[in-house]
Amino acid sequence: MPRYIAFYKPYAVLCAFTDREGRSTLSDYIPVRGVYSAGRLDYDSEGLLILTDDRDLNHRLTDPRFEHRKSYLVQVEGVVDPARLDPIRRGLVLRGRTVRPAEVEIVAEPGVPPPGRPIRNYHPTTWLRIVMTEGKKRQVRRMTAALGYPTLRLVRVAMGEVTLGQLQPGQWRDLTRREIIRLRLSVGLGG
Repeated sequence: MPRYIAFYKPYAVLCAFTDREGRSTLSDYIPVRGVYSAGRLDYDSEGLLILTDDRDLNHRLTDPRFEHRKSYLVQVEGVVDPARLDPIRRGLVLRGRTVRPAEVEIVAEPGVPPPGRPIRNYHPTTWLRIVMTEGKKRQVRRMTAALGYPTLRLVRVAMGEVTLGQLQPGQWRDLTRREIIRLRLSVGLGG
């Protein structure tokens, strides 16, 4: 029977089980063999990872053709003018390529665990919720930077209907049967 895991990846952890440079990896937290990360989070990002040995699901969660929704809380430098977020909603041009439109809104400071490192606090900051169906390398950071708001902290809080819930950085849990069914159905696989 396949295994499905939700993991709260802390800051400064690689989305791999080994690293030649000796950095912290998934193997420092997850003692389960044979599972692989369905997608990545940058070394300096944190939040929800789904790990599984279900190859079909892993493929569909990472292939943008299946338009799987991913939700992020993003702390950016500066006081954001709501009108300046429209390019994200329409689809920005990044590195000569137009990325898919994303949902974006300003939110109150969320109740996420403290960051794994100091955050610059000499400028005001704003929190955004960004929901997207694409996930190019460092795309969220590039989108906010293109608008003049550098990303200071990025936390993925949901993939489809699977959320971090009560997980704290470094903790993991098996997905419930209901979560597995909904996740598989969301990418066109049977429950």
